[in-house]
Amino acid sequence: MYFCIRNAKGMKNLVWISLIVLISSCATKVPFTNKIRNEFDLTETKMRQVQFYTSRTIILERSTERQTTATTGQGGDLVVSSTSSSERIIIPANRPCIFEKMEEDGSILIRFELGAGRVLRFKQRPNVASDRFYLEADWRDGRGELDYGGAVYFAVSGSSSAYLIVKLKQWQKNKKKDRVVKGMKV
Repeated sequence: MYFCIRNAKGMKNLVWISLIVLISSCATKVPFTNKIRNEFDLTETKMRQVQFYTSRTIILERSTERQTTATTGQGGDLVVSSTSSSERIIIPANRPCIFEKMEEDGSILIRFELGAGRVLRFKQRPNVASDRFYLEADWRDGRGELDYGGAVYFAVSGSSSAYLIVKLKQWQKNKKKDRVVKGMKV
């Protein structure tokens, strides 16, 4: 009988502990803002330990065209050869990324992959009430020109509303101790 009560007590505690851990460890993704940075006292060193994500898909495009004109020896025919290439870099929404560096102007460099210059700049926008860090580029005609990996790319228009997000956990540590009393007999 004592063994059954003890096992029931252990199972009950296990259920409570599991429930508390499950409820308390849930994280929600929130926009990264100066308020969060100040609240958690995030220095550059501490920001390297924070996992960042993007709110929207970012698409970078670039294309090059080269045209060469030449003449042939016989018949004097003109030969025009052209070469074109295009490249797209797609960074899906909620893709994990890391903090690289804080710039003097308050912008943040974020890295998605290894390689020289393969960082994107995120910055707060003037005249925008939210304190979010948006993708920074030279936006004209719905496209944003930026440098990525030493080459000029153009971010498509939907990428302009991409901002940084972080997971925020509400962690509560609750201790609960149950004890089953056996009782006393005369």
